[in-house]
Amino acid sequence: MSNLGANSEFPLFVSAGDILTDLVRSGASQWLSRPGGAGWNVARCVARLGLPTACAGSLGVDNFSDDLWNASVAAGLDMRFMQRVERPPLLAVVHQTHPPAYFFMGENAADLAFDPLRLPAGWMGHVKWAHFGCISLVRQPIGATLAALAAELRAHGVKISFDPNYRNLMEHGYEPTLRKMAALADLIKVSDEDLRLLFKTDDEAGALAQLRAMNPAATVLVTRGPEAAMLIDGDTVSEARPPRIEIVDTVGAGDASIGGLLFSLMTAPQRAWPEHLAFALAAGAAACRHAGAHAPTLDEVVALL
Repeated sequence: MSNLGANSEFPLFVSAGDILTDLVRSGASQWLSRPGGAGWNVARCVARLGLPTACAGSLGVDNFSDDLWNASVAAGLDMRFMQRVERPPLLAVVHQTHPPAYFFMGENAADLAFDPLRLPAGWMGHVKWAHFGCISLVRQPIGATLAALAAELRAHGVKISFDPNYRNLMEHGYEPTLRKMAALADLIKVSDEDLRLLFKTDDEAGALAQLRAMNPAATVLVTRGPEAAMLIDGDTVSEARPPRIEIVDTVGAGDASIGGLLFSLMTAPQRAWPEHLAFALAAGAAACRHAGAHAPTLDEVVALL
């Protein structure tokens, strides 16, 4: 492993958007609040594996936002990229877990106020990869803000990672955003479920072909839960099954797998695609050995390789 970024004053990896609180029903009238959001999970994963990382976004000044702030500090994220505004928090209300049923509460919420101009001067010159995805790209005006930021970063030579991470907010009118972000991306991560729901078809190969047509140059990671995953780079296709483990919880497994892949690409660029894929799948599996969106350590991932 390299000591990449050991002396860097700026993060090498930034995940932008998608920081929220999951409010999960745990009984007839009992609710459990958990800091979450796909983008935040990816940031925590890369940070825990050992790279200088930030999650760029905006929080409120309420109790839920305090929990997210404190958990971000504990995760070692660069807090200069997290903004606070006097607006209500963004909540994902998960009123049923099997199968998942949820809705979002976030009208005029804090996440929408994120302002890239408030980020520390000079940061774009240091970042190697930036990650975007999930509902922050759907909610306006932050969706347009983040798409513009992704384009600006790419113009600066920063590599872009994109995980659409399907949610019900994408049911209508998401295709222009999907096309725009796919075209900007160096790496696109999708699950088999994402492909089915984004393209409204059970023909996975057909859906994948549609996605790849949006940017044939992008590397694509396709995860399928416990089934074999694929990493596609041009005509090179690598396939592997995740390590067999005792699953406690699959929450955040996809976020850990893309975080693991990004960490592998940044710290060991000399690896071949099958090695990068193996590392990504080991990170996803390590996350499944714990309840909630667990960010695995490097030791946990290596133990599964």
